[in-house]
Amino acid sequence: MNRFTGKTIIVTGAASGIGRASARMFAAEGGRVVAADRAADVHATASAIREAGGAAESVVMNAGASADVAALVDFAEKTYGRLDVVFANAGISGGAPTLFEQSEAAWLDILQVNLIGPMLAIQIAAPVLARHGGGAIVCTASVAGLRSGAGSPAYSASKAGVINLVSVAAQELAGTKVRVNGICPGLIETGMTQPIFERAAVKGTSGKIGQLNPLRRAGQPEEIAKAALFLASEDASYINGHALVVDGGLSSSLPIVPPRG
Repeated sequence: MNRFTGKTIIVTGAASGIGRASARMFAAEGGRVVAADRAADVHATASAIREAGGAAESVVMNAGASADVAALVDFAEKTYGRLDVVFANAGISGGAPTLFEQSEAAWLDILQVNLIGPMLAIQIAAPVLARHGGGAIVCTASVAGLRSGAGSPAYSASKAGVINLVSVAAQELAGTKVRVNGICPGLIETGMTQPIFERAAVKGTSGKIGQLNPLRRAGQPEEIAKAALFLASEDASYINGHALVVDGGLSSSLPIVPPRG
């Protein structure tokens, strides 16, 4: 498939994990990718895409800083002549402290990247997308934004904000042909979640990871990337203001003791 031939796509948080997998998949389907991250490893993402025959540029930036987001959008448009898709994926976890342990400074840092970042992506990129005839913005939320138990308090609150943000943005962009949707990943094996997998390996409990969802496994970055590509493509042309849950079925039930077998 070549769903993104001739289209320009920005992917933030593209140095690793979901962002890197998504950038590579967008390029594999003909897209011209601008991979962005505050980590210099984002250059390796772009290099891998070019080595595979795709088109990609990379930018080191802060997704939570308006000047950096504006410069990124301007760079993408000037480099490739247009902008069609933005995947606002950059995020930080903030570890796993309790509500009474997490500092105000940590809250501000997490909200700046995880919630203000997607807001800036929408605010700055949507007018450019509209000017080029419309397009799609996809924001990474989380099942942690649906209910407690899947992240730190600040992380969970930031992702709940993203879920609401996509619905608000979809309404405010009515008539522009710009769609805004979100993705709520469950437990995905990425750099952010690596400590969970490492602790399980040390304890000899790796086989229990993901046991609470019906698929009984963790997800892989490519599985979230496929959802991002779907929402960004014309295959999802009538999906707008929606947060798609991709969690192996984890959030489909209230807590229960999983059946044995």
